[in-house]
Amino acid sequence: MLAELVRLQKPMSALARQFAPVPQKLENVRFSGGKPLEHAAVKSAIEAAEKRLNGCGRVLVRASGTEPLIRIMAEGEDEALVAAVVDAVAAAVRSAGGAGQRAAE
Repeated sequence: MLAELVRLQKPMSALARQFAPVPQKLENVRFSGGKPLEHAAVKSAIEAAEKRLNGCGRVLVRASGTEPLIRIMAEGEDEALVAAVVDAVAAAVRSAGGAGQRAAE
């Protein structure tokens, strides 16, 4: 590693930076019971979110292992689009999950 730093005449910080971060949004949605991720409307919203990102981002939706929360995260090149897809999936989860409240992030 040191030999490569000397050869390239660059600081370690320049070599260690291998990716450019993209906008990301995380929202936690509390639910009152049931399994919101099994609802057809939620599955459809997740599928629509993935299509809207069109290979230029990703969506991750999962249930918390310790509390009644659904964690929705998206990231992508377009910050407004990332926010829109998270909001759409969160709305579907709220509708399916009963409680419909935002949890502290």
